[in-house]
Amino acid sequence: MSDDVAAARAAAEEQSALTRRPVAPDATAAYGDDPDQLIDFYAPRGPGGPGGPAPVVVVLHGGAWRGPYDRRHISPFAAFLAGRGFAVASVEYRRGPGERGGGDAVAGRWPDTLDDVAAALDALDGLVRAHLPGADPRRTVLTGHSAGGHLALWAAARHLLPADAPWRTDGPAPLRGVVALAPIADLAVADALGVCDGAARQLLGGSQHFAERRPYADPALLLPTGIATTLVQGRTDTDVPQAVAESYADAAAKAGEVVGLTLLEDVGHFPLIDPAADACAVVAEEIAQLAW
Repeated sequence: MSDDVAAARAAAEEQSALTRRPVAPDATAAYGDDPDQLIDFYAPRGPGGPGGPAPVVVVLHGGAWRGPYDRRHISPFAAFLAGRGFAVASVEYRRGPGERGGGDAVAGRWPDTLDDVAAALDALDGLVRAHLPGADPRRTVLTGHSAGGHLALWAAARHLLPADAPWRTDGPAPLRGVVALAPIADLAVADALGVCDGAARQLLGGSQHFAERRPYADPALLLPTGIATTLVQGRTDTDVPQAVAESYADAAAKAGEVVGLTLLEDVGHFPLIDPAADACAVVAEEIAQLAW
């Protein structure tokens, strides 16, 4: 495939996913005082699984941890999962400033972005019980796309963080598993490949902090988690290339942990969260295999 054809297909995939009308949640709750510290809840609909209370799927959106990209762009995906019988919690979090407020958009805020993901997960059980009465928070799967895939893998590894990390937990999170979609799963490899215009380096506060903060933020250094994990990756993804997911899977293997890696032919970055794409149904099935 020529570069021009590949670029045209990637642009069409992005447009299909990102131009869908946002889907309003059934409820929204705050997990903190900042306007971005919110979780949208989508009640389960459709046939679902084998019966009983619905598993919870926590969705962490992507967008290179940058301010212009919020949870609205992934709301059709959240609603799609709800239509498959899952109870869905879509997490918003603080992202990098810029663009809308002036200047180039920066990837992430240190430490606010990680503060928020940790706080949202810590508050999740109570909020789910309050806003999704038909859900079973004991059966929770984390999923995230791109930068959100990084955050999902990181959240599942908090018990492996350095002892002085403020987000460290005493033990593994009570999760059924993680399904990371085209995740920025290895910050060093992503940085070397220039993923999202240097977003990984920006997330950690720039070159002067990259090496010292990686042990606190890089999922590839936080293994083995002991939590069932699957990566779903399009082979033609030019935003977050396949090599990033493969590097994480290799690091897991070296740590003695088997991580599933589902590679989809002729699929780029955005079909994984596009309800109109076949790849999105594959994602739902991967989640179901862990959740039910």
